[in-house]
This record gives sequence, structure tokens and C-alpha cells, in this order.
Amino acid sequence: MSHASGSIVERFTSALADLDVPVTRTTPTDCAATIAGIVAEPVVGVELPFEGVTLPGVVDTDPSPSSLEAARTGVTPASFGIADYGSVALTATPDGSEPVSLFVDRHVAVLRRRDLLPDMPTAFERLGPALRAGDSVVLATGPSATADMGELVRGAHGPKEVHVVLVDDEGATDE
Repeated sequence: MSHASGSIVERFTSALADLDVPVTRTTPTDCAATIAGIVAEPVVGVELPFEGVTLPGVVDTDPSPSSLEAARTGVTPASFGIADYGSVALTATPDGSEPVSLFVDRHVAVLRRRDLLPDMPTAFERLGPALRAGDSVVLATGPSATADMGELVRGAHGPKEVHVVLVDDEGATDE
């Protein structure tokens, strides 16, 4: 389905709705409480690099292998989102963003409104320098799913559920 019309936020939320991915909008001040209302414990996460945005205390940001294995929810920042596809860019970090986002049943991706990009060409422009520097980035579009063996199975290679928290921040416009 094409999402070319409407504001960038409308296009992003519409694309995510097509993927059965809920989006919750919040403010930097309310972000921790918003996340607390979405997660299922136990929760592991990666610190959010956004000024004035914090995680709730229930999130373990220094998980052991056993707490990572036991976790039901993982919370990570997204570097950017692609409005036309409802995709989020998850950059690998030394503190373990990949296992936190991939090995849980529910992944909560936190994204600042200012980091929403309209389309894939703009995303490639943003990705170019990071990839040339050797960074690893996953473009995640909805829950993990496969139909390799017939019927659609969710969570085969990653989370069964995805929830996006969109932080309405200073400097963001809805274009």
C-alpha cells in the first residue's frame, strides 16, 4: 500500500498499522511512563541517547546472558524511521542493542519525531556515512515473520510483537 500522501507522521503510523504495529506518541517528559505501560516484565534495554528522554526503572540496561534469555521485552532506540515503509533503523552498539531487540518476544523501538525520514532514498543518504565507517544497521519492518513452511509464523527470527514509541521532540515538524 502506498503511503505517499499525508504528513510524515501519518504516513509512518499508517504503514505501521498495515503491519499490525502500534505507535504511541509521547513527550520526552512522559516517555519513561509511556514505556512502562507498554512493556511486559522482565525487561531489558539499551539507554536512550536522546536528551531529556529516560527509561523506566523496570528496564535492566546491563543484562546478563540469563536475564537476556528470560526477558519478555527489549527496549532500544531507533536511529531513524522510514515513513513510507514503517521501518526503523536499529544501529548495532557495543552495549548490546542487537540481542536486546532480536531475542525478545516484544521489541519496543523508541524514535524521536525529528528522526522520521520520508522515504528510502533519504534513508540511504543517512545510512551512507555510517555504513562506510563500518557500522552495522538493521532496517526492521514489523514483527519477525516467515511463511517458509506454509502458514505464516510470527517470531521465527526475532520478536513476535513490535511497538513503536514516537517521542514528539523540539524541532520536529509534521511536514
